[in-house]
Amino acid sequence: MSVLDDVCATMHAKGEGADQTLLQKLQAAIGTHEHFNSWNKGFIIHHYAGKVSYTAEGFCERNRDVLFTDLIELMQSSELPFIRDRFPENLNADKKGRPTTASSKIKKQANDLVQTLMKCTPHYIRCIKPNETKKPRDWEDSRVKHQVEYLGLRENIRVRRAGYAYRRIFQKFLNRYAILTRETWPEWRGDEKKGVLHLLKSVNMDSDQYQLGKTKVFIKAPESLFLLEEMRERKYDGFARVIQKAWRKHTAVRKYIRMREEASSVVLNKKERRRNSINRNFVGDYIGLDGRPELRQFVGRRERIDFAETVVKYDRRFKTLKRDLVLTPKFLYLIGREKVKQGPEKGQIKEVLKRKIELKDIQSVSLSSLQDDFLIIHEAQYDSVLESVFKTEFLSLLYKRFEESTQKKLPLRFSNQLEFKVKKEGWTPWGAAGSRQIQFQPGGGDVASLKISGKALVVSIGAGLPANSRPTRKDNRKSQYLDGRGKATGRGAATANGGSRNPRLRHTQRMSFTSRQSSVEQPSLPRQGASPRAKVTPANMDLGFMNVPDQGVAG
Repeated sequence: MSVLDDVCATMHAKGEGADQTLLQKLQAAIGTHEHFNSWNKGFIIHHYAGKVSYTAEGFCERNRDVLFTDLIELMQSSELPFIRDRFPENLNADKKGRPTTASSKIKKQANDLVQTLMKCTPHYIRCIKPNETKKPRDWEDSRVKHQVEYLGLRENIRVRRAGYAYRRIFQKFLNRYAILTRETWPEWRGDEKKGVLHLLKSVNMDSDQYQLGKTKVFIKAPESLFLLEEMRERKYDGFARVIQKAWRKHTAVRKYIRMREEASSVVLNKKERRRNSINRNFVGDYIGLDGRPELRQFVGRRERIDFAETVVKYDRRFKTLKRDLVLTPKFLYLIGREKVKQGPEKGQIKEVLKRKIELKDIQSVSLSSLQDDFLIIHEAQYDSVLESVFKTEFLSLLYKRFEESTQKKLPLRFSNQLEFKVKKEGWTPWGAAGSRQIQFQPGGGDVASLKISGKALVVSIGAGLPANSRPTRKDNRKSQYLDGRGKATGRGAATANGGSRNPRLRHTQRMSFTSRQSSVEQPSLPRQGASPRAKVTPANMDLGFMNVPDQGVAG
C-alpha cells in the first residue's frame, strides 16, 4: 500500500507509465518475499485463502480516486435533495496535505477493525467453500483441504479436545437437560451448581469427564455430551409417545362411539335390541384375519378389512353351516371349508371361497323386528341367510360402504315374515330353485328357538330392549342397584350400612353383589378395542412435562 501511494504521489496529470513504475518498485521492494510473485502485466499475492492474481493496468488511477471540485459543485447545484445529500463536501474549507487515496482508506479501516476486535471477545464463524462453480454436489478436495489448513481447524479441535471442549453456564445447562430427572423438572429449586452436579451424577458420568467452574460447567469428551443429548431425546420421544397414545385412544373412542351411534340409527325404531350388545365396543375383525393367511388369500392384497366374523349360514333345508364373513370396501366374502377329495392333499380340510358379492350387486337386506340375529342378503342370483351376533355393526358398515359404492341408500326391510330365494341344486324336489320363508314370533328367553315347518323356518324369541333404544355414552346400569336416595338396596344395603358384622358373611354378600353386577355389565362379547367410557383426569395431574426448555447452544 505504501509503495502504491508513493507512485501515485509522483504521477503527472496523465498517468501514463505509472502502472509499470508500480510493478518495478514492487519488484524492488518485496520481490524476494515468499508470498509475492510478479509477471509482465501484474503480480500475484499468496493470501491465506489462496493465490490471487492482480492486473497492474489502471491500478494507480483507481487508487488516486480523484473527484474534481467542478464535478462536486455541479452535483451540489442539483435541484434534487437526494443528489445534493450525496456530496456533502465543504469546498470552501482549507485543505491541508495530500488527498486521501483508496489504499490509505483501506489501511485506516483495517486498523479501526483490529482495534475494535481487540476490545471485545470475538466469536468466529468459519465457512468452507466447497467449489468455485457455486453448484450443489460439487466437491473439490484440494480446495476444502487448503481451507481447513489455513483456518487451523484441526489445531483448534486438538486444543479443544485436550481440554474441556463443551462449556455452558449453569442456568442454560439446567434448562436444556432438566427433563432428565424429576428433581430438576420443570424447575430446579436450589443452587444452580448443585443442580448441574445432580444431572451429571444421574447419567453416571465419570468425574474426570467434567469440571465445575464458578459459573460454567466444562465437559471433556464429546461422547459425554452425546450421552446427555441422547438421553434427552429419549425423554422427549417417550413423552411424545404418551401424547400420541392418548390422542389415538381419544380418536379411536370417538370413532367407535360414532360408529355405534350410526349403527343404532340404522335399526332405530325398526328392530328390538339385545340387552348385552347395545353399549358394546366395535372391534371389526373378530377372527384375526391379518394372522390367518389361509383366509387372507381370498381377499385382494390392498383391500382393507372393515369387518370379519364367523357366522352361521342356513341352506335350503335350514341346516346350519359355519362361514367366515368378510366385508371390504368393495366386496362381501363368504368363506367355507371342504374336504379335499383327490390329489396329494386328499382328506385334508381346506378353506374354499363359497361366495364373492360385489357390494353394488346387493339388492337389499331383510331383518325381523325382534331381537334375533338373523339377516338376509338379497342378490340377483340367490339370497344368503346368515345369523350374526354382531349384525348391527356389520349392517352399519355394509350400509356405509354400499352408499359409497353406489351413491344410493341400501334398502332395508324389517318384517316378521321374510322370504328368500334359494340356489338350484340338482334335480331333486329339494334341489329345485324356488323360495323359502322365515317366520318370526314372540317367545321366551333371549335365545332363539327354531322349528322347521315344510319350506318355512319358525323362529321364536323373547322381547328385547325397545326399538327406540339408543346406546349411552356412559353406562348407567349400576343405578338399578341404588334407590332414589342413592343408598344400596337389598343385601347391598345391609352390607353398606354395616348390617352384618360377620366378616365372612359380609364377604359373601359382597361377592354376591359383585357377581350380580358383573353379570349385567359384562356381556358375553369381545372386550377388545378402546373403551367408550370417559376417563376422569386427576385433578392434581402434573402437566409440567408439556413445557419445552430452552434449547441452548452446543460447542
